[in-house]
Amino acid sequence: MIQPMGSKIYKVLFMLIGIGTLAYMIQAMGIDEIWNNLENIGWWFLPVLGSWAVLYWMNAMAFKAIIEEPELPQTDVPFWKVLQLTISGYAINYITPFVALGGEPYRIIELKKYVGGSKAGSSVLLYGVMHILSHILFWVASVFLILWFVPASTMVNVACAAIFVMAIICTWLFTKFYKKGITVSLLKALSKLPLVGKKVNHLLETKYETLNDVDQQVKNLFQNRRDRFYKALFWEFVARVVGCFEIYFIGLALDINIDFVDAMIISSGSSLFANLVFFFPMQLGTREGGLAMAVMSIGLPAKVGIFMGVVTRIREIVWIMIGLGWMSLVKKK
Repeated sequence: MIQPMGSKIYKVLFMLIGIGTLAYMIQAMGIDEIWNNLENIGWWFLPVLGSWAVLYWMNAMAFKAIIEEPELPQTDVPFWKVLQLTISGYAINYITPFVALGGEPYRIIELKKYVGGSKAGSSVLLYGVMHILSHILFWVASVFLILWFVPASTMVNVACAAIFVMAIICTWLFTKFYKKGITVSLLKALSKLPLVGKKVNHLLETKYETLNDVDQQVKNLFQNRRDRFYKALFWEFVARVVGCFEIYFIGLALDINIDFVDAMIISSGSSLFANLVFFFPMQLGTREGGLAMAVMSIGLPAKVGIFMGVVTRIREIVWIMIGLGWMSLVKKK
């Protein structure tokens, strides 16, 4: 199949952005600094890198659970392709401002070659929703760990209360929108805004059937495919837990006294902070600050969090290279 020109341009554009961002990050960190930190963590960097291989595998399992419908053989997309879309999509998201506005269109463009446009759009949309829900579930679970293990303080109590309130609001919005239809409802709301309202309304009028088809498939997952919903949510939640091993392995490399519960608290705290400022490309500076605050909450010096941030940055660079490389090598269907 000949690949559409738009798809080719999209790939080239994000490959160039990716290479430029990687070059900037490496230059900003400095080759010597990267090498010194790799020497400090030593062979523990391999388990750090490997933990994310397992995490991405679980993300792909969740994504495939959403895509696949047993009664529709054409939705049985090869797992390697789903894994490639997962890793490459996240690689693009990491290098673009406003996370998820880069990798998601790429996933749709590639996936529609297998399952069609509306199915591809609904699958990517549902996976994004599932990813958010798993984060919320992970943060809520972490609240109980924080309240049990972290010394009580006003800041800790306020943070925990904020997480619970945010979880309730997000769950309510999720329930409301999936029943009415996520895409059509969202675009109708956006059509009332100044400046962009007319263009959004035109999109609604010209693409209403396609958008409505996407919404019907979204509703279908929650109404008729509940087993797939819970399966995808399970894999995404477990992936969040597996991601905590990265912090645990870095702690072992530094020979500091942290257990896996501490690693979960650090990971959830830094993740919450990073997602509150999601508009920074590669979360520049925010991750290190979040990790520094998180490690201080369990009695460790801030410099430990800074080092963890640098190591996770290096790990991220490696996986971005893998994702972009795989994206460029993938063959046309």
